[in-house]
Amino acid sequence: MTTAETPEKFPVLYFGHGAPPLADDELWTGQFAAWSAELPRPRAVLIVSAHWESAPLTIGATTTVPLVYDFWGFPERYYRVTYPAPGAPDLAASVRSMLGGSGIPLAEAPARGLDHGAYVPLKEMYPDADVPVLQVSMPTLDPRQLFDLGRRLAPLREEGVLVMGSGFLTHNLSCVDMSRGPDHEPPSWSAEFDDWASRAAQAGDIDALLDWQNKGPAAAIAHPRSEHLAPLFVALGAAHQTTETARSVIDGFWYGLAKRAFQFD
Repeated sequence: MTTAETPEKFPVLYFGHGAPPLADDELWTGQFAAWSAELPRPRAVLIVSAHWESAPLTIGATTTVPLVYDFWGFPERYYRVTYPAPGAPDLAASVRSMLGGSGIPLAEAPARGLDHGAYVPLKEMYPDADVPVLQVSMPTLDPRQLFDLGRRLAPLREEGVLVMGSGFLTHNLSCVDMSRGPDHEPPSWSAEFDDWASRAAQAGDIDALLDWQNKGPAAAIAHPRSEHLAPLFVALGAAHQTTETARSVIDGFWYGLAKRAFQFD
């Protein structure tokens, strides 16, 4: 399979990133690999992960530094994974210009490497680690502020940058029973929220998604805290005014959590 021709505007992605054992899931890793093979080759990736909240918005490493193993209790082999993607100093300069020039306060964390919300899916999508990557923090969980952040970053799409939001469309670990295996039937709260969010995204109902706590079924159970849904709002903002709808490219559930992924062209 060959990559698509370079578009005038790169797509925007939102996906569930799983945990480190995602690498052992042949179905899901294959889905990520097939998806990336269909995407245009980016000049760089800008990624927002559910696992980095820091205010003001903080720009991560622009050189290749060690990964952030921000998880506990897994076998040692998961802490030996590497992903030496090149840094993206030019992309960082563009982010500073776009956001800092608008008066948005910024911070720098030059030693902060990619966390598992970034490198776990990227390792499946670009296994050669040959695409420059820049991670920035989420300065808030407020949906409309994140949407506005995405809108300000949208011009990067014209510079060959693939903007990614990495989270999980449903995320309540207190309700996950790992003993049942990754493929068991999802609980009703997860299935219902996934169905609602998928329909809203594919219909372009941005207002409903931004008001997810009031509009989404079983919202408080699907997301007791919203950090895994929050990257979707950045993606919605970055895609706004070029497309009003999403395309669902991965669906299904992993340990009962919705692993659905969207592409905004």
